[in-house]
Amino acid sequence: MTKITWLGHASWLIETADHCILLDPFLIDNPAATAKPEDFQSCTHILVSHGHFDHISDAAAIASQAGATVISGFEIAEWFAEKHQIKETVGMNIGGKISLPFGSVQMIPALHSNSLPDGSPAGSASGFLLTISGQRIYFACDTAFFSDMSYYAKGVDLAVLPIGDLFTMGISDSIHAIKTIEPKMVLPSHYGTWPPIAVNIQQWSEAVRSETKAEPKTLAVNDSIHLPASN
Repeated sequence: MTKITWLGHASWLIETADHCILLDPFLIDNPAATAKPEDFQSCTHILVSHGHFDHISDAAAIASQAGATVISGFEIAEWFAEKHQIKETVGMNIGGKISLPFGSVQMIPALHSNSLPDGSPAGSASGFLLTISGQRIYFACDTAFFSDMSYYAKGVDLAVLPIGDLFTMGISDSIHAIKTIEPKMVLPSHYGTWPPIAVNIQQWSEAVRSETKAEPKTLAVNDSIHLPASN
C-alpha cells in the first residue's frame, strides 16, 4: 500500500511500509501548509523537480536532519552537496531512470523555467515517474502541457497535474493532458496557494468527469489517498 498526502501547494508526501519520500518540500513559507520540516525526521528520500523557492526551500533542512537522499537534476544535486553539505544526493537528467529501495524513479521532461536561489546553474526542470509496488505514479510538477507526456506516462495509475495557471498549465490544458495520458486517477496540484493561482476546483473536477475517463480526486491539505499494491 502506498499512501500519498498533499502537503499544500506542490508539496507531496509518498509513504510506503518502509520509506518516506517528499516531493518539492515547501512548508515554512507556504501559507497553505501546516506541516513543518521537523515533522519529517524519518524521511528517506527527497525529490526536487526544479530550483524555484516554492519547491526547494525546505529540502536542505529536512535532508540534513533526516539523513535523506536528495534526488534531482544533476546541477541541483551538486548544489545541495556543495552549498548545503548534503551527504547523499543523486543527480539525474531528463529521461534517466534509477532503481531505489522503494521502487524506481524516472526523470520526465517539464516545460518550465529553472533557477536556484543564489543564481547557480539549475539545468532543466523536470517531473517524475515513480513505480512503487507495481503502481505507476506521474508527478508532472511545474509544466505546460506537451504531447510527449503520453510517451512517458500513458495509462499511469495516478497522474498529479498542476492546474493553477499563470506559472503552469491551467484547468483547460490539464484536461488536454488527462486526455493524452489517460490515467486511471488524477490529482490536482500547484493551485490555491495565493490569489494568482486560485481556481475553481469543483469546475476542474466536473470537467475531468465529463470530458475524460479518469477519476478525479481532490484533497484538502494533509489529506491522503491510498494506492494498493499491484502485481
